[in-house]
Amino acid sequence: MQNTENNEPIPEADNTTDLPDGDDLQNAPSGPVPQATQGSPENSAAQDDSGDDSGPPNFNGDDQTQTQDTPEAEIDSEAGDEPDPDEIDAEQQDPSPEISTISVVEAVLFAADEPVTAGKLSEIVGAGGSRETKKHIQALNTKYQEMDCAFRIESIAGGYQLLTQSKFNPWLSKLIKVRSESKLTPAAMETLAIIAYKQPILRVDIENVRGVAAGEMVRQLIEKGVVKIVGRAEELGRPLLYGTTKKFLEVFGLGSLKDLPTLEDAKKRD
Repeated sequence: MQNTENNEPIPEADNTTDLPDGDDLQNAPSGPVPQATQGSPENSAAQDDSGDDSGPPNFNGDDQTQTQDTPEAEIDSEAGDEPDPDEIDAEQQDPSPEISTISVVEAVLFAADEPVTAGKLSEIVGAGGSRETKKHIQALNTKYQEMDCAFRIESIAGGYQLLTQSKFNPWLSKLIKVRSESKLTPAAMETLAIIAYKQPILRVDIENVRGVAAGEMVRQLIEKGVVKIVGRAEELGRPLLYGTTKKFLEVFGLGSLKDLPTLEDAKKRD
């Protein structure tokens, strides 16, 4: 619409609200900003929009609710990832399916420093009985023979031990150094032979055979572990009886006392 008197356009009505510019803000009256009362919508809006983290943490409000809202399934899955100690022990004890029973028998005999009985082998291996273990030993010896190995599984002192064959003694004797304290003197060997063939035997009987006192020799043989006290005689004074030990069989490579050489064997050697 045009103004007829001044020929100027009449401004049209504007429904928008003009925001104050910078000059108006500087000229705005100063003073404290009115605070909204607690619980009013204005206070809630001010708290939501302020974003001020300078205040103390809220331990009873939204933070606690957020912690409680953690999915239980996720916690259970994290706890389930931990391995069971019983399962770990079972995995460590159970032999691998690729390891055969005969290989376990061979490993035990290889690591043993003394003869192991068939019953003890069966207990360690945990498979089969003594008869089954003896079959494994026989199969191992067959394999060693086919492979021309320098060792065999021998029956010693009621058990089994992995030993080198006697035909290699000339070379092994150059390697092995016998300790001086383990050597037996001729007098000790004579005393030991009497005890081995006549056991159980009294010291006085040993002296009657040798013709000399045998107390010191018997004491040395006991210290070396090849002779032991096996009982007391049923006679006046209850004197001690002496016999050989299991170590005696191991040292001389005998399965039992029945394997001791006889007089006929000695004659054949001569």
